[in-house]
Order: sequence, then structure tokens, then C-alpha cells
Amino acid sequence: MLGGMTIIAVFNQKGGVGKTTTVLNLLAAIARRGQRPWGIDLDPQAHLSHVFGARPRRADDSVYAFFARGAPLADVAQITRSGVVLCPAHLDLAKLDATLGKGMDEVTRLRQALQQPGTTTGPVVIDCNPLLTVLSLNAVFACDVLVIPVSSDYLALRGALELERALKAMEPVFRRRLPRRYLLTRYDARKTMSAEVVEGMAKALRADEICTTRIRENVHLAESPAFELDIFRHAPDGRGAADYNALLDELSGAGFVA
Repeated sequence: MLGGMTIIAVFNQKGGVGKTTTVLNLLAAIARRGQRPWGIDLDPQAHLSHVFGARPRRADDSVYAFFARGAPLADVAQITRSGVVLCPAHLDLAKLDATLGKGMDEVTRLRQALQQPGTTTGPVVIDCNPLLTVLSLNAVFACDVLVIPVSSDYLALRGALELERALKAMEPVFRRRLPRRYLLTRYDARKTMSAEVVEGMAKALRADEICTTRIRENVHLAESPAFELDIFRHAPDGRGAADYNALLDELSGAGFVA
């Protein structure tokens, strides 16, 4: 961990797997335990930013300014109602892949910024877009652990396995095995598909890299973003809140979150 600070990136090469939901509720769970976490939204669709109520009108009021002109992250950060400090996204982030390139200086820009003392006030959770772009690579190179949500369907599992192959191919660059945790989302023990995805993950992935926590299918969890609420503000006594608390406990137990 950089200077004792945790950096978690949440990524899968398939959309619709609960990536933004996981970022949202991990951040909220950390904030509820008395820390002031930072969220960094690197998805041009800006779903995380919208849920937190951050809608920058100009690209320069978003994390775009950090990548495009070297603005400090603190200059675009906002404190949200959930107690999270958010660096919001903007649609213009989609332009950066063509303008920045993917050289080592470009893909480690976020890591270098987060290494600077005093940059953030607590753990950092990064929401990636579902493509292996310069933005996602910045998150991967910056993080201490990569959380890969896998919803209970074949396409999500296939996306996770493709990402696993990509991570293995990048190991010579990392000079280590990047810590990662595969997280099963939208799990329903009554459905055959969920059981088959569990079996597929067990066959293809390392057991110690699969989260024991499973995020169960839950109406409150699915609808909370529409109300611009994390699950702890929307249904604090429900199983969605319990599952994300359990996930934070698991990451803490593994030493990824203080």
C-alpha cells in the first residue's frame, strides 16, 4: 500500500456486473466506519458521480482536468452526502485514450499522484470503465488490490477470465502478481445459473483470489442508485448493506483496508 493508504480499483471488461454498485457501497461502508474515503470516477458514463449527486458541467471540473492538464486531484474533489470525497467523471474522459497514449508515464500518472503525501484523507476506491483503456490501466497500476465483480451469468464470467489473462500478460511489467479478488454479485442460491458460475470460477481461478463474500440479488440494492443513495442510506437494515459490510470486513481481514 502506498504510504499505508489503501487503493482499490474495481474493474471488469463487461458492463452491468455491479461494478459501480460495488464502488458506491464500499466507499459508503468505509465512510460509516469513521474514515473519509476518496472515490475516483474514471468511467465517462459517470454513473458513480451521478449517484453521488456530482454533475460537473465542464470537463475541467472533473477528473478529466487531472489527466488532460495536470490539475491536482484536490482541485476537482467534492464532499458528498455519504461522507465520501469524490473526483467526478465527465463524458470528455472518453477522448483521453486517443490523446494520452499508453506509455508508462501515461499509465502511471494516477499512481504517481496518489503517492504524494497528503493527497487523500483515507482509502481510495476507483470506478473503471469496462474497457482496458489508458484510464483503466491507470487504475490497475495505482491499486493495491483489484476487485473484479462477476455477476451470476456466463458473459460476466467470460469477461473476468479475459481480464485474468490480460493481468497475467502484464505481470512482467508489474514485476509481481497484482493482488486481486473476484467478487460474485447478483447471487441467488435458488438459481442454477448462480451455481454454475460459482463452479466455473472455482475451476478457472485461484481459490484464495475468490471472495468468500457474495453479493446477493436484492431489490433495494438494485434500486438505490435511482434514488441517488448508497445502500446504507436506502436500506440500512437489509441484506445488501450486510453483504457490503461483509465485503469490507473480508478486505480488511486480508490487510487491504486498515
